[in-house]
Amino acid sequence: MGKHVFFKIILVLVFFTSEINHASSFDYTTKKHISSKTRNTLNSPQIKKNRKLVASTAPILIAQNNNQPYCPGTSLNIVSDIAIADPDNFITSIYIQISSGYINGEDVLSLAGTHPSITGGWDGLSGKFTLTGITGQPSTAAFIAAIKDIKYSSSNTSPSGIRSFSITIGQANYLARNGHYYEYIPNPGISWTAAKAAAENSTYFGLKGYLATITAQDEAQLCGAQANGNGWIGGSDAETEGIWKWVTGPDIDRVVFWNGGVNGTSPTYSNWNTGEPNNSNGIEHYAHVKAPGVPGTPGSWNDLQLNGDATGNYQAKGYIVEYGGMPGELPLQISTSTKISIPKITNTTPSQSCDSGSVTLKATASDGTVNWFDAATGGNLLAIGNSYSTPNLSTTTTYYVDAGANCSAPRTAIIATINATPKITSTNTPATRCSSGAVTLQATVSAGIINWYSVATDGAIEGTGTSFTISSISQNTTYYAEAQNNGCTNRNRTPVDIKIYSPPFVVDQELTLCKSATLTLDAQIPNMSYLWSTGENTQTISIKTAGNYYVDITSPAPENCTSRKKISVVEHNTPEIDRVDVNETTIVIYLKKEEAYFEYSVDGTNYQNSNVFFNVPSGLQTAYVREVNFCSYDTKTFIVLITPKFFTPNNDTYNDVWEVKGLVNYPEAEVSIFDRFGKLIVILNAKKLIWDGTLNTSLLPASDYWYILKIDNLTPEVRGHFSLKR
Repeated sequence: MGKHVFFKIILVLVFFTSEINHASSFDYTTKKHISSKTRNTLNSPQIKKNRKLVASTAPILIAQNNNQPYCPGTSLNIVSDIAIADPDNFITSIYIQISSGYINGEDVLSLAGTHPSITGGWDGLSGKFTLTGITGQPSTAAFIAAIKDIKYSSSNTSPSGIRSFSITIGQANYLARNGHYYEYIPNPGISWTAAKAAAENSTYFGLKGYLATITAQDEAQLCGAQANGNGWIGGSDAETEGIWKWVTGPDIDRVVFWNGGVNGTSPTYSNWNTGEPNNSNGIEHYAHVKAPGVPGTPGSWNDLQLNGDATGNYQAKGYIVEYGGMPGELPLQISTSTKISIPKITNTTPSQSCDSGSVTLKATASDGTVNWFDAATGGNLLAIGNSYSTPNLSTTTTYYVDAGANCSAPRTAIIATINATPKITSTNTPATRCSSGAVTLQATVSAGIINWYSVATDGAIEGTGTSFTISSISQNTTYYAEAQNNGCTNRNRTPVDIKIYSPPFVVDQELTLCKSATLTLDAQIPNMSYLWSTGENTQTISIKTAGNYYVDITSPAPENCTSRKKISVVEHNTPEIDRVDVNETTIVIYLKKEEAYFEYSVDGTNYQNSNVFFNVPSGLQTAYVREVNFCSYDTKTFIVLITPKFFTPNNDTYNDVWEVKGLVNYPEAEVSIFDRFGKLIVILNAKKLIWDGTLNTSLLPASDYWYILKIDNLTPEVRGHFSLKR
């Protein structure tokens, strides 16, 4: 055909739609001045000379592109019809690729039917199927027949999403969304700067190349995970560490896409592998699609030094060139695309009502429309759309939805629940307790839960559950139980009364048990129930032994409050007088065993705690000792003898004689009186009780005289002196 080959290609894809007849109206007229493209090279001098003309007058493609639904478990033709106009017989291969939504290992393209002049090959890595002539160049009709027999299928029993398919006459990956082409160029060990220069010197059907700038997920998938190797892309932070920019391609793409290191953030889009960019050794400033041998997400990025490593997974094996979008370029028309959707119910929102009413149900689909049915299979189509309002329902009803693809996949159930408004069926009102403290309220409900309030309407929830404990309460009050079941609330709250009763008031006692006696213990509160520690249940009991006793006193129903009265019983000893010591008018009563509960007296009327008495009258007296509770007592007689300190025998009737009062009570007593020289003057006894100061009727002189008082042979002598005054 010579050096300057002109060609015309028209691809027409038509889905089975109401507009299928558009295929017959395609314009196959060859435009004038369409630039040539040699079969041997894309970069011949003539092509470079006419680059802009090629881009603006590239082969014409006319396609009808409808979104076909795909049913799981089936295979679906990616086109329903296609027309190709290639009067110059330029096409030698057709490339069909899943350019968006591809899932490696699940999605497959295959060639059905018999095609004697064409062979096909599937590349799972790139998701691309290639149609090539077996011998020579196939006819246009043969290519059309083969493309129409390309089928999509998925091994996933529940796939979802959208699959886009590109159909092109070139080997570069084509992304219909932006009209760009992506080509992996193998070149092991090439540096980033050399790859950048090589990419900028590349053209594709007249489009200028550059290191790829990846600004979206579908782009990353197509030129990363679906590329035939790993290599350089156009990102770098060489200008400012940690600020990653796209530094190749159109100006519109030269933006910051990452700030920071491993834990940085993206203002636009990024696809760094885990732990990247890590700027290892402080020299990694260039973006690179990771090698398959590096763990992580396929097609994700890492940062490398300018030349990469010499070998291994961190050696650049090539670079990725992007074509399209440069100033003055128009989209090529050598490619087209179709898509299919895999409708799937992605979310359902059941709803509910109380007692009866209409319920609004919601569902969403990944694609297509949501159809509402009244049966899992067959049944009636009730509505179309993302929501459905049921008729008035009085019972829970199940509805079913599908994504409208007419597939045999099971419909998704969605339930309109009708909940009965619950009721409080029982409570423990009144809840009682004795004195202040914790009170537990209880209630049962026909369905659902119970909320507790301190007020009959409104107010805050104080507790939830069939039981509710108030930690401290000291007076009568009322709480309220409200039944709630799945959003259905019975606003008629049920009161539960709390009554606080006062327990019987008791006073502990300490009582005395007389020795060998019986003591009556008394609870002291009538008309109660009693339980003594002895097991008796009367208000009073009789005991004969000392010890600690108690009685539980319980008030009558409904109070039933119990208080415990403690009674300590002690047994007191019987007092026994050992002796009574007399020192003139002072006496001391001594016991055989002293006890704090004994009392003393010398007149039998006035008792005291002390055993010492002063100014006791002379004469025959009695000492008394008793137990304070009058359990027992003891007595002992004693005599008080009073010796005067002086006497004045002058016949004035005052102190005229010296006399020991009480001596008359001691028949054996004698008082011997001596003068200062020891001369016995007189002996007094029961028969002679007084001395008048004479000796043989003679007056004795005023002086001090001495006496010896002897009560009997068993009693010690008492010695003293007195004065005779004249």
